[in-house]
Amino acid sequence: MDIQNVSLFQSFSSLDVYHSNSDKPLPGIVIIPGGSYNKIMERDSERVAITFASHAFQAFVVRYPVVEHKDYQAAKSAVAQAFDHIVAHADELNVDPNRLGIIGFSAGGQLAAAYSNIAHTKAKFVGLGYPVIKPTIDDRMGVSTEDVTQLVNDNTPATFIWGSFNDQVTPFNDHILPYVQALRSHDVPVELHEFSTGNHGLALANKYTGIVNNDRTDEHMSEWFKLFLNWLKTLD
Repeated sequence: MDIQNVSLFQSFSSLDVYHSNSDKPLPGIVIIPGGSYNKIMERDSERVAITFASHAFQAFVVRYPVVEHKDYQAAKSAVAQAFDHIVAHADELNVDPNRLGIIGFSAGGQLAAAYSNIAHTKAKFVGLGYPVIKPTIDDRMGVSTEDVTQLVNDNTPATFIWGSFNDQVTPFNDHILPYVQALRSHDVPVELHEFSTGNHGLALANKYTGIVNNDRTDEHMSEWFKLFLNWLKTLD
């Protein structure tokens, strides 16, 4: 695997490319980590990318502005620029742009959802893990975001969402439920898994992410990854 970092036009932003050699174009996954705009969480970034790469994806991680440079609109621009770069270089990256999707965690889930709803989005499928959807924790994160439910439209790509009923950071009723309802109101295909165990910020919820996440794991919630891969097969 060849790992590279590509600068984006958006200031303080870049794209990590986890490029696997392949005899044919592979599906691609653009990963948007969480971290409340205070850091790019390792649990949501390189470990998720390597896991997807081990399942024959070309994987990418967007590093958007955080800490003193954090800005929601700038982060959205970074995500859009990342997709533009990948599609423009699809041949050399051995990625199939018709099988290129996005997955985001927590605050990164809000960015992923927002990008999936723009006109002419290049994302063909969407994964959202315990996402921020409404601007209810803007003060906590120190940014000004938006209510992403208002962006959903008839062209929003098929979306897979998972979370935990134990989540007090982005509670189901305040974030995931309204977004699912918005998707269904536009007849967007959606699959939802709200686990009775686990919590916010578990990433893969297994030992691989647990060792950089204070040993926070949940065997049941970790099933989301297998469910997500099986869901993708239904889209073919």
